[in-house]
Amino acid sequence: MDTSQTLADMQEGTAARVSVLLAEGGIRRRLRDIGLIEGTRVRCLNRGPSGDPVAYLIRGAVIALRREDSSKIIIE
Repeated sequence: MDTSQTLADMQEGTAARVSVLLAEGGIRRRLRDIGLIEGTRVRCLNRGPSGDPVAYLIRGAVIALRREDSSKIIIE
């Protein structure tokens, strides 16, 4: 049974560290460019009215990610 949590599973106000990036291609490159690499601390700030996108604090910058993209980032 897979018990891995993703960035998309985070609750508002919680923090975690990036463990693995499962994204591929252009989105993987974009995520790495904004500082989402293994070991990066991420804080979930708030969700949009429909729950998507979600604002995260990543290396001092607020970044909004769609659930489709944040579900490809494993956290610990």
